Formats: sequence, structure tokens, C-alpha cells
Amino acid sequence: MVYDPTRMANWEISQAAEQHMPSPLEWKDRLGLSTDEIIPMGRLAKLNSSRILERFSDRPNGKYVDVVGITPTPLGEGKTTTALGLIQGLGSMGKRAGGCLRQASGGPTMNMKGTAAGAGNALLIPMEELSMGLTGDINDITNAHNLAMVALTARLQHERNYGDEELLRRSGMPRLNIDTNHIQFRWAMDFCAQSLRNIVIGKGHRLDGVLMNSGFDISASSELMAILSISRDLADLRKRLSEITLAYNKQGKPITTGDLEVDGAMCAWMRNSINPTLCCTTDYHPCLVHTGPFANIAIGQSSIIGDRLGLKLFDYHVTESGFGSEIGYEKFWNVKCRNSGLTPDACVLTATIRSLKLHGGGPPVTPGANFQNEYTRQDLGLVEQGLPNLFHHISIIQKSGVNPIVSLNRFQSDTEEEIKLVRQAVEGINVRFVVSDHWARGGGGAAPLAEAVVEATQEKNDFKFLYPESMKLTERVELIATKIYGAESTRWSPKAKAKASRLESDKRFDDFATIMVKTPLSLTHDPALKGVPKNWVLPIHDILVYTGARFLCPCVGDIKLMPGTSSNPAYRRVDVDLENTRVTGLS
Repeated sequence: MVYDPTRMANWEISQAAEQHMPSPLEWKDRLGLSTDEIIPMGRLAKLNSSRILERFSDRPNGKYVDVVGITPTPLGEGKTTTALGLIQGLGSMGKRAGGCLRQASGGPTMNMKGTAAGAGNALLIPMEELSMGLTGDINDITNAHNLAMVALTARLQHERNYGDEELLRRSGMPRLNIDTNHIQFRWAMDFCAQSLRNIVIGKGHRLDGVLMNSGFDISASSELMAILSISRDLADLRKRLSEITLAYNKQGKPITTGDLEVDGAMCAWMRNSINPTLCCTTDYHPCLVHTGPFANIAIGQSSIIGDRLGLKLFDYHVTESGFGSEIGYEKFWNVKCRNSGLTPDACVLTATIRSLKLHGGGPPVTPGANFQNEYTRQDLGLVEQGLPNLFHHISIIQKSGVNPIVSLNRFQSDTEEEIKLVRQAVEGINVRFVVSDHWARGGGGAAPLAEAVVEATQEKNDFKFLYPESMKLTERVELIATKIYGAESTRWSPKAKAKASRLESDKRFDDFATIMVKTPLSLTHDPALKGVPKNWVLPIHDILVYTGARFLCPCVGDIKLMPGTSSNPAYRRVDVDLENTRVTGLS
């Protein structure tokens, strides 16, 4: 059924569609699963990843399609909506299609961006569960993360209070001599709480802990979230959890979760999160939901496990890379594909007239404020001037050996003349271009996109990585900065340069992936610089080291691992209908 998104809010469409949503038992039959391969959880279900992958190990993989975007406005340009519309469009063609997307974080859900559940008739349901906890994965990650901090802070207190080595020996705790000036880990929560970025803990009595600086990061940026995203199975998850560096001792030796013997309990908290949750579109095509790392501060991909499952269950499996292709697709290409051994058969690049106008010199787009006239009326000049940003993202994807399909996510204010201008420009460089109207028409509106994807997957691409694994960290960053972002060069702070030198001289870090930490709102480090800036230098001010995920994360510009809540947050509009206890107002 197609709903009228001009008259119904997303949460209203979701609740209407949920009335006929398949039950876990119906999904079991539809997907050809056995009873022990599906784990009912209320009206949702998790899939037993290990059992399904073992039984279907000989089944050929389906086609692998990644959805990415150009540099977005602060409102986003609809990658998730496009991914869901594509699944629906493929399904309407009679294809066995599905996907795997990231779970919504409570931070954006209750802030300004919303739930990332799609929109209109390209919506992931049930929206209420998706937006507020789902089947508990983020809660389990947050608990496991904070348990590591509990273990670390408790050990600090006991080592201080048990000055007698004999008392320590009797307690079964070898002295670790943790240096409170070199604590690497912080606390986590799944909301945007800027007032908790920097805190002091341990104030009060001697039994209240050790006085030291600390803080909170959002759960989506937790190393545990990254580990879950790239783990191949529970054993891999367990091993990586044991290798997380929490602090250093006074001799500079890393103190890990394994040293504190908390790694097993952390894995126990996360034992269920290894299995993806099964949701669906409003016309009941299956879509897995698994992990939720942000692309500007983490890997920005749904899980490798989810993709491996989807490629066995579906003939066409759709996934999404967060934010613009310079960070989301670059990490999909050079990190996720390298870890998974999977390569894409096609790539969809999502664009909007709105974003092109912004990059063409249009006024700022502010969440919660009305659009200025430039975005609601025809302006061919702004659209044309914004095309270089689109072309830049096309060239990024082409560097991987994949020729993308440009999908224009159509808004009601787009005019035929504006669309024609973009079509002629894109087709003029021999790139496929389609207009997708999935927001208004669901699978029917995405039919041109689905047809283009089917056609593209029948062609052979020449997928190749940007750099060899043997390339040093500083060389990788220089290559990403110049070839992907368009910078002239990089500039390292003394702190970052010294850390890079130390990491490059230590063979333990030779196979660590490179995860850039950068604003999504510009190709550069400065969110105010739109379009395709020229003659600029990329500043690197620090490098985060994640020994469990095996990530080295160069930090670009002023990036916070704990976002802030805006002056007009979404929680102001969220409530409960007291008659039926359903959540209202989700966006």
C-alpha cells in the first residue's frame, strides 16, 4: 500500500503499515529458515547468524549494492530512504531483495536529525522499536563499555587503598601501576550530552574512587560498536574485546581489558548483539539492522555479519555507507571490504537538488528553520554551480573501479528544468542517472533506480583498494587527503606527528586500518567550506588508537566524540498516546 506522506507523518505511516507486518514465524517461512535460525523477540526477531551462515555456506552470494551520498546538508539527503526505496523497487520487479542498515542512535533520534529510518513510503518499520532501543544492541554495547570503566576505576582505587603487596596478593590482583594521567577510555551513553564531555570523577571520600579527569562519548563512537561492526563471529568479537587498551601503566605498557579480566563479562553482555535484528519496509521486504557507528567519528557501516547474512538470504543485498562518499564510501572501500573479503557489484550515489544548491553558493540550511527561497523555487544557476561537488563524489567512487549510478532523491520543490540540468551533466560524463520518487511512491517510484542497479550488477567492475596494506599511516593519510578530499597536502601537529612516528615504528600496528575522523559537512576539515574547495591543507591534530578494533584514527579539525543537543531538539515533539500507549512524534 502507498501512503500519502504529505498528509501523514513518518510515525503515522509506520503505525499504519505495522498492522500487517509479518510475524517472526511468517518471516521464518518466507526466508526459508528453520526454527533454531530465528529468535523471536516480541513482534521482532533476531537471526541466528552462525547457524544460517553455516547451513547456507555453499549458497552463492547475491549481488552486493552500496548506497552512498554527496556532501550533505545538516538535514541529510536521504541515503537511507534511497536504500529502502531500492529494496522496494527490486522487490516490485520480483527480485528477492533485502538489505542491512545501521541502528538508530538515541542521540540523533532525540536531537535534530531524527531516527534515520527513511521517510514517506521508503520507511523502515517498526519505527517505534527502531528508534527507541530495538532489541537492545546499543544498550548491551553501552553496558559492556561502561563495565570496562567500572573495572578500571575500581582497580585504581584498590591498588591505592591496598598499599600492602600482601593484601593485593590475597585479593588475587597483581599490581598494574595504572597511570591516571594516561587513561585512554571514557564512559559512554547514547544521548548527545555536551555537559558530560569533560568531567571529574572520584571526588569525596577515599572509598569514592580516585580523583581524575574523565568524560563521556556517545555509544555510537564506542570502540565496542566498531568491534561489533567488523567482527566475523562471536569468537572474533571475544578476542577483539580482550585487546582493548583502557590505559597505560607508569612504564608506558598498555593496560587492556584482558589484564583487568573484564573481557569475558563484556562479551557476556554483548552475546546477543552478535545477531542482526530483522525489520522490514512498509511493503514488507526484509531488511536487517545491525550496529550503528557514525561515519564522521567511526567506520560508519552496518556490520560485516549483516552483509554476509544478507548475501546468502537475498539475490540483491543493499547496504549503506554513512555521510558523503569521501568518508563513508572510503571506509567501506578500504576498511570494510578489506576486512570482509566482499566487494560491491554496484554503487548508488544519492544526490538532491537541495544539496547541489547549497554547494553552489546557496544560504545555510539550518535544522528546525524554514528553507530560504533559493531552496523552494527554481534556481538553475545554483544547481549548476553545485555540480562540481557531485562530480567530485563520482570520481571518488570511480577510483575504486566502480562506476556509480547517480540517484536523484526527488523533493516536491524540484523542477523539471533543474532535474534536466543535472541529468544532462551526469550523462554527459557517461554515468547512469535516474530520478527516484520512492518517498512519494515507494517501490513504484524507485523502479528506474532498481532497473539501473540490475543492469549495473550484470557488468564487471575493476574493484581495487586505494592503497596497499603495507603503506605507512602518514602516507595513507596523505593519499586520502589529496586523492579523496582534494587537499593540496597535510599538516600534522607536533603531537600527532610524534604519535604517528611511534606507531609506524611499531610492527604491532602494521595491519591496523586507517579510519579518518572528520566533519561530514564539507570535503575539508571546515564544515563551512562547501562545494569543492581549492588550495587548502588538511590538519591532523591527534590519532586515536583502538587496539581491539585494530583501528588508527587520525583526527581532522574539531571533532567531538560526544555531540551536543541543539536548541530545538526532536524530543520536544515526542510523546505517548495514552489510549493505545504508542509513541507519537518520531521524525
